[in-house]
This record gives sequence, structure tokens and C-alpha cells, in this order.
Amino acid sequence: EDKPRGIHHWQRAAMKGDVESRNKLGDVEYDNANYQIALQHYMISAKLGYEKSLNYIKEMFKEGHATKAQYAEALLGYRDAVGE
Repeated sequence: EDKPRGIHHWQRAAMKGDVESRNKLGDVEYDNANYQIALQHYMISAKLGYEKSLNYIKEMFKEGHATKAQYAEALLGYRDAVGE
């Protein structure tokens, strides 16, 4: 697997608004212990209605890598995006 090439494609897709690619970038950063950068990626995709990212932010909150305010912001953004 050509990981750097895959990441580059995810970055390009994420910049065009692809929420799944944005989530995958968050996964890469999380796996590298770059929690704040991962949180930024997850936050963007959660606010665009991607439930998986919202769930990851919830887990990051439980682990102490995200604040209650950050989780609340993601939850409100997600709800706005999906119209709940």
C-alpha cells in the first residue's frame, strides 16, 4: 500500500468536501497521536453530518483528548447538518 499517496488523495477529496476522506485523515492523525489535528478533521466532517466522526469525537472526549465543549460543538453541528 502506498500510504503517502493515499493520504494525498484523501487530502484532495477532503478539500472538496468529501466527509469520508476527512474522517480518514482524522484516523491517520489519531493513529499518530496527533489528537488535536485528528479532532479538527473529525469536527469538520461531523459538522457536515458524518456520524462516524461524531462518534469518534465522543470517544476522544471519554479518553480525555477532547473537551466537553468540543463534543457539544460537534453534536450541535451534526444535528444542524442532518436536521435533527
